[in-house]
Amino acid sequence: MRAVLQRVSKASVTVEGKKISEIKNGLLVLLGIENADTQEDIKWLSRKIVNLRIFNDREGVMNRSLLNTNGEVIVVSQFTLHASTKKGNRPSYLKAAKPEVSIPLYEKFILQIEADLDMKVGTGIFGADMQIELLNDGPVTIVIDTKNRE
Repeated sequence: MRAVLQRVSKASVTVEGKKISEIKNGLLVLLGIENADTQEDIKWLSRKIVNLRIFNDREGVMNRSLLNTNGEVIVVSQFTLHASTKKGNRPSYLKAAKPEVSIPLYEKFILQIEADLDMKVGTGIFGADMQIELLNDGPVTIVIDTKNRE
């Protein structure tokens, strides 16, 4: 799994002109799923995200996590995170899992992060044409890959 985390002051997801998710302070998580991903990847990534200390403390030091700040989360599936641009100018998405694999993993990831945070998270709609609006706070943007554990 590959995730792009964006610390936000606000974020929302709109599909067909209807706002389906909206948060204030927290994280927008763009999630890419590949065929090799497992339940272990889900657990590791969720725990990493909820415990990552990327929110400022009173001294302005990134020393607080989602758990410390009651930050909100939106999770959006994004197969393009597994694009390969190594050859030619047209990205290849061979590493991205097909919907029959990625939808169940996406849904399990949402359940896991909700359990780890003990709160409901916002989502996109898998496979939909979504418009994402965000106000990146910092800006702070972090990429995590479960295969590299970085």
